[in-house]
Amino acid sequence: MPAEIAGRTAVVGVGVSRFGTFADESPLRLATEAFKAALADAGLAKDAVDGLALNIGWPLGVDYDRFAEALGLDVRFASQAWTHGRFVGPTLQHAAMAVHAGLARCIACVCGVSFTQERGLLGGPGDYEGTREEGGTHEENPVYGMTAPAAGAALSCQRYFALYGATSAQLAAVPIAFRKHALLNPQAIMRKPLTLEAHQRSRYIIEPLHLYDCCVISDGAAVVLVTTAERARDGARPPVLIAGMQGMRAGREEFLFAPPGLGIHQQRTSRHRPTPDDLPVYRMAGVSQRDVDALYTYDAFSPLVLFVLERFGFCGPGEAAAWIQGGRIELGGELPMNTSGGLLSEAHVSGWNSLVELVRQLRGECGPRQIPDARVAQWATCWGDSIIFRR
Repeated sequence: MPAEIAGRTAVVGVGVSRFGTFADESPLRLATEAFKAALADAGLAKDAVDGLALNIGWPLGVDYDRFAEALGLDVRFASQAWTHGRFVGPTLQHAAMAVHAGLARCIACVCGVSFTQERGLLGGPGDYEGTREEGGTHEENPVYGMTAPAAGAALSCQRYFALYGATSAQLAAVPIAFRKHALLNPQAIMRKPLTLEAHQRSRYIIEPLHLYDCCVISDGAAVVLVTTAERARDGARPPVLIAGMQGMRAGREEFLFAPPGLGIHQQRTSRHRPTPDDLPVYRMAGVSQRDVDALYTYDAFSPLVLFVLERFGFCGPGEAAAWIQGGRIELGGELPMNTSGGLLSEAHVSGWNSLVELVRQLRGECGPRQIPDARVAQWATCWGDSIIFRR
């Protein structure tokens, strides 16, 4: 199956809504806006879409049945992931596998969110998911008073600093880089330059994470249309092929906001180096890390960028904080990351906005943010899932 599906599916169109804080805009309305933009981008009529893959449903987002009903779609394949950003990659993978299996011809991957209207959902009084189990849905461990997702990320970051001697000043290279990218993106929410001094002076959200180490709280939507590579060649834009995939990991060596080896919760403490068996995405796509022109990841918190670089072998254990210095992950650097500004500076659409940017980069449509001759781009997260795209 892995060899059979490689390069057989593609992204045929992408679209986004406005990004911002909209007290009177529902996730459904924002998702509809993005869906119409994706159809126009692909040159497709609404009736061409016969599948839905939703990431983030009610109350933070919109459910698949409500979306199909409101848009008048005739859907023969539908899936919906849990209300978490970690399911961005798996949602798109489900769509690609369903298209390849013939369960649908064209599937719309949809994410529409309103964090403005649901501020109490994550870490507040309405966080029913976060308190339903010891450990919390973001590993924040609410039984010890850590009720927000930032707590799990802060715990892992503190451990990383202690093990490897990394510092907050080094970590600041992540939000500073992504802010530079956002300054080139008219749609980004955060459009003021960010300096190291401003980062270090900003208040702690939860130590060691400063204000600028935490993502934007915003509203918006994004849609990615997936079909077969053959059908995509008839689209209005050049197809972006899905060349390789690997799934999200789980087990005792996994912690939501930490790579294996960090020693959080049930993890062992070790200098874990990924093996080829840990990274089948490269074998499936027929490329290596050296071939990747741009890397995109879920950057709700700055340390997640360090963890994904180490998990996927771009640098060794404990090396990422030093590795990212000197503009290495900025446009013009060795490995540009999250070139639209990501969740830290463009908007929090669970990471789907970064996937839209990835597709546009491979189509050469990013203007002043364009990576010259970008041919291979990777989505990867600290949870171990990944998708490699190529043009």
